[in-house]
Amino acid sequence: METAKRTDLPDLLEHLGYSIRRVGSRYHTTREMDSIRIKDRRTWKRYSNGTGGDAITFLQEFCGKDFREAVNYLLEFNGHRARDSPTPHPRPAQAKEKAAFALPIAHADQRRVFAYLQKRGIAPQVIRGFIEAGLLYEDSLHHNCVFVGREASGKPVFASKRGTYDLNGSGFKGDAVGSDKNVAFRLPCDPALDWVAVFEAPIDLMSFCTLHRQVRSNAVALCGLYQGPLDTYLRENSHLKRIVLCLDADGPGREATEKFQAEYAEKGYTVSARAPAQGKDWNECLQLCGRARERRDQRQAAAR
Repeated sequence: METAKRTDLPDLLEHLGYSIRRVGSRYHTTREMDSIRIKDRRTWKRYSNGTGGDAITFLQEFCGKDFREAVNYLLEFNGHRARDSPTPHPRPAQAKEKAAFALPIAHADQRRVFAYLQKRGIAPQVIRGFIEAGLLYEDSLHHNCVFVGREASGKPVFASKRGTYDLNGSGFKGDAVGSDKNVAFRLPCDPALDWVAVFEAPIDLMSFCTLHRQVRSNAVALCGLYQGPLDTYLRENSHLKRIVLCLDADGPGREATEKFQAEYAEKGYTVSARAPAQGKDWNECLQLCGRARERRDQRQAAAR
């Protein structure tokens, strides 16, 4: 157990496909999630949501493993034979190639994903549209929402998983191993439109589409605050001239909005910001709008 807990985190994350950089003498971070700080190579904290811990909790948080799976994985990673492993494996950190990407196995239906997203206020038509477009499905093992990121050719190269069970706080979130974080999640680009809207999370993007049904293309969800997915989208669609930043209204979201506005304006883009009218993000805004509408309908019904 102690071996698993004391796993070298920069080595582990590099094996999982993250790009590691040093911050000062004691800290590391990743290019893909710059709100993460790894201290003394052994513990991590993600300041954007307050989570943190050791290598075991990292695999639980970002790779969808339960406690036993995470411990066994780390024992093998460190060159030990896990209890139920048929054969030992060399330490993966010694291999330089990036972990292969594969979509999680799909469930036979999408009922839990549909029910979960409707509970979050997202319109059935929007959910159905994402499913039919091959951008969303339910995984077989944990019944997570799987948001599929596709490169320009349509090939899936990224998968963001979101748990559908939110008892006592936020549910599981994590990317499939080997995901291309420079693509992340996006809608196709309409060549007749010269703008792109940018969100932090796929659920925020879907919430915006519920509030603004005319939006069916030209949107990117960064799946965090790493701007690589936006850079890729702009590079692939050189006709885009305008960027609409629809990031969260919390501290990290506001800081990123200011940073992106300055950087992309310097590159020649027209950059504007559109914050949710209420709440900290677009899904919270959608749910608050829904509750206000319900109260209004109840008052109107009582007045009849």
